[in-house]
Amino acid sequence: MNLPTARVAVLALSLLLLAGCATTGLAPVASPGQQAALVLLEQGKPRDAAQQLEAEASQARGSVRSQLLADAAFAWHEAGDDARARMLLPQVQARQLGGATRQRHALLVAELALADQQPAAALQALAAQQPDELAAAQQARWYLAQGLALEAGGDAFAAAGARARAGVLLSGTARSDNQRAITRLLAGLDDATLASRSAALPAGDALYNHAGRALIGRGLPLPRPFDRDAAWQVDTGKRPPADADGYRPPLKMAVLLPLSGNLATAAAPVRDGLLAGYYGEHRRRPQLDFVDTRGTPAGAIAAYDKAVGGGADFVVGPLGRDEVDALFGRQQLPVPLLALNRGKDTPPPGSAGFSLAPEDDGIMAAEYLLARERRNVLVIGSNDDTGRRATAAFAERFAERGGRVAASLTIADAPGDIGARLREAAAVDAVFLAVKGTQARALAPQLALAGIGGATRVGTSQLVSGTGKAEEDMALDGIAFPSEAWTARGAAGLPAAGDLAARLPTARGGAARLFAFGFDAWKLSAYLEKLANSAQGGLAGATGTLHLDGFGNVLRTPAWSTFQGGLPMPIGDGR
Repeated sequence: MNLPTARVAVLALSLLLLAGCATTGLAPVASPGQQAALVLLEQGKPRDAAQQLEAEASQARGSVRSQLLADAAFAWHEAGDDARARMLLPQVQARQLGGATRQRHALLVAELALADQQPAAALQALAAQQPDELAAAQQARWYLAQGLALEAGGDAFAAAGARARAGVLLSGTARSDNQRAITRLLAGLDDATLASRSAALPAGDALYNHAGRALIGRGLPLPRPFDRDAAWQVDTGKRPPADADGYRPPLKMAVLLPLSGNLATAAAPVRDGLLAGYYGEHRRRPQLDFVDTRGTPAGAIAAYDKAVGGGADFVVGPLGRDEVDALFGRQQLPVPLLALNRGKDTPPPGSAGFSLAPEDDGIMAAEYLLARERRNVLVIGSNDDTGRRATAAFAERFAERGGRVAASLTIADAPGDIGARLREAAAVDAVFLAVKGTQARALAPQLALAGIGGATRVGTSQLVSGTGKAEEDMALDGIAFPSEAWTARGAAGLPAAGDLAARLPTARGGAARLFAFGFDAWKLSAYLEKLANSAQGGLAGATGTLHLDGFGNVLRTPAWSTFQGGLPMPIGDGR
């Protein structure tokens, strides 16, 4: 018998034995030797555990022997010796197993089946029971194995559900990688399937918050509010009830910004935008304190502690990515915050994160093109951090949703002649431009000469950088880009962007985007509870329509604009 056939035979025998497990009685009580071996397994010494379990099995009979051999096979698998594990499996009477041993045996059979590319066999091994008696790490593996098998069988939504159950048990890089896999699986579904299967999920299902985020990203309605824990319930004894529109600001709010240091220039328009929203509101407002973070992680921690010590019941900020990571890395935050950047981790319970990250521009551009049935795209990005992050996010989302990146070009600040490279990728129906306006002006005529000028062209919010002279910017005519609602069509509570720019330097030029960001930070602080507990629409802000996903991330649906006659002009809702 050759090796692949032997493997199939071992798994088939194991599955036949597993099929009889449903009527099994209680598992035999573990012997002291078995208990000691399992302790070795938990301590990360699987080879020692396997050897001890086999020695115990050689002196045992009946169900006790099966129990010991099953755990020995699992321990060999943990030690990386699958050949030895496969040799022991045929000797195990699976119907004699119970408790955690039975579950470890099922996990072992499933993982071996996946290694042999037998997803149906893996599902069969896992189908009869739940991993409730296993350690958290092994439970996570159970659900991951189930997810891999379901994906191989073509059920992406169910596979995402299994991975979501695993995600609750994971941490660090493993959790982040798993979340990306869930996003990928959901991204591959059509709108109707995603909407109908999301609506059928029961309350509390681990997948719902992931599915809801995917729905919002496509502009689709939520079937019901996100599932949230008690950390999102505002203490009714501390704040007055919400107004009819959901307005319920804090009593005392601290704003953590780098008022000195390298980030002070970026902080000024954020501060002024927040103050514009604050003073534009005539209802009850919180006491407002600004605390300087000096733009460092240590400064952010000190500023947060000062705010909490001063009696703040809500915190906005900090602004820098490293500052946000420093606060998100704490075990718990006694006062919730609205961070003004994206951290490496999801926000702590009860807190939220709001950003204008380049990744968001890339994802929004991908959805813009997909909504227009554009599936074959040329990607051109600048060689700076912003361009790299935007193009990477675009390529990932576009591929997840069935699109194809025909070619990806990276350009310098001065693009030079890239006509030959463009002609190599001429058969595309769209172009994604993660570049500044100055770069796009040099690229536009080259795209036309390469025969790509008629393709749908979409940029990032960077496209307006370096623009402002209509006679030069006419080269950008027809390129769509995500823009702030305030600059495109106005925003309630703010003067027209042009009028305010004439009077206030921090609302002028490139700073206008950060000014709108600060204004929305104020609105979010006052309406966060409403966003957290509602499925109806979002919050109309200066940067776009704002939603709060089930993980505390503020999602933004921008306005969309294009250049016409060298001037930015709104183009409807972007869909």
